[in-house]
Amino acid sequence: MNARIEAAAALPPLLAHAAASPSGDDQSSVAQLLSVEAAGRFATLALKCLHQEYPNHISHTLASDTHVRAPRELTPAFYGCFDWHSDVHGHWLLVRLLRLFPDAPFAARARAELARSFTAANIQAEGAYVRDAGRANFERPYGLAWLLKLSAELRAWDHPDARDWSAAIRPLEAEAAGRIEAWVPKLRYPIRIGEHDQTAFSFGLIWDWAGIAGDEVMRATLRDAAARFYQADRGCLLAYEPSGEDFLSPCLAEADFMRRVLAPPDFSGWLAGFLPQIPTSFAAKNPAWLPPGVVTDRADPKLAHIDGLNLSRAWMLEGIADALPPPDPRRAALLVSAAAHRAAALPEITGEHYEGGHWLGTFAVYLTSKAGLPP
Repeated sequence: MNARIEAAAALPPLLAHAAASPSGDDQSSVAQLLSVEAAGRFATLALKCLHQEYPNHISHTLASDTHVRAPRELTPAFYGCFDWHSDVHGHWLLVRLLRLFPDAPFAARARAELARSFTAANIQAEGAYVRDAGRANFERPYGLAWLLKLSAELRAWDHPDARDWSAAIRPLEAEAAGRIEAWVPKLRYPIRIGEHDQTAFSFGLIWDWAGIAGDEVMRATLRDAAARFYQADRGCLLAYEPSGEDFLSPCLAEADFMRRVLAPPDFSGWLAGFLPQIPTSFAAKNPAWLPPGVVTDRADPKLAHIDGLNLSRAWMLEGIADALPPPDPRRAALLVSAAAHRAAALPEITGEHYEGGHWLGTFAVYLTSKAGLPP
C-alpha cells in the first residue's frame, strides 16, 4: 500500500471523534476533527525534519568569508525542515499537538526534540543572527509571524515545559514583534501575492499572538494597516486565483484577516463588497464556485504549494464563515467549499516527498485543530 492510499485510509479517523480527548477547557471541539492517530501522523512529519539539517535552503546575506557556516551554526534552534520558517512552524506543530494530546504516543519524543531546541544558548545565537548587519528583512513577515504564533502557543499552554520554553524564546519573540511594529507603519502598499511575502496572512497570525501577549501596540499597528490597505477594497478577483505556485489565497487571506479586525456587522457588510461572488442560494451546496486547486507533481517543491493552498483556503473559508451570523446565507457556500478543499488536501499529506513533507503537516494541523478560530 503506497503512502497516498494509507493517508486516504486514515482520513475517516482524522474526521471522526478522537480516540483520546484533547486537554484544556477550550479544546473539546477539536476532538471532533483531529484524532490522536492523525495527530501522530502529522507529528511524525515534524519530528522527521525538526533537526534534519540537509537538504537546506537558507536566505543568508554574506558580509565576509566568516559568514560561510553550516545552518546548525548560523541558527542553532531553527536549522532543520529545509528552511528557517518551516522549522519554526514545525516547532509550533509539535507544541500545538502536545498541548492537545499530552499523553499521545509521540509526546515523549516531541518534548525531547523541543527541549533540544529551546535552550538559552540557542535562542541567544538566533537573536544575534537576526540582528546582524544585512538582515533587516530576514524572514519578514512570514517567518516572524510564525515565530510569534509559536510563542502564542507556548503562552497559552499551562504546563511547566511550556512556561520554561516560553521564557527561553521571549527575547526572540520581542525581536520579531519589534521588527514588525517598526516595519508596518513604513509599508506604503500591501503585499498581495500567494506566497511567503503576503501581508494579510501574516497579519492574521500576528493579530492572534498580540491578543494572547496583550500587545495593544501591535493590535493598533495592525488596525491601522487594515484601514490603510484593505478597508476600501472591493470586488477581489477570486476568479484569477490561484497562480501556479500559490500556497495562500490573496483574496481569502485578506478576508480572514479582516474578520479578526472588524466588528461582525461591519465585517459582514465589508465582505459583501469585497467578495460579492459568494453564493447565497441553495446552489451554494455545490462547491464548484471555488473548486480546489489541482497538483500536477508533488515532487516539485513549487507545484506542491497547491496542496498548501487547498489547506489554507479551507481554514480561511471556515474562518470567514465563523465570523458571519448563523442565518447568513453565505455560510453554506463557504463551508461546503471548505469541506471540498479539506477533502482534496488532507489525504495527500503523507510525507512521501520531502518537498511538501517538511511543511504541509503544519498546515494540516492548523486546519484540523482550528488554530485560527476563536475558542
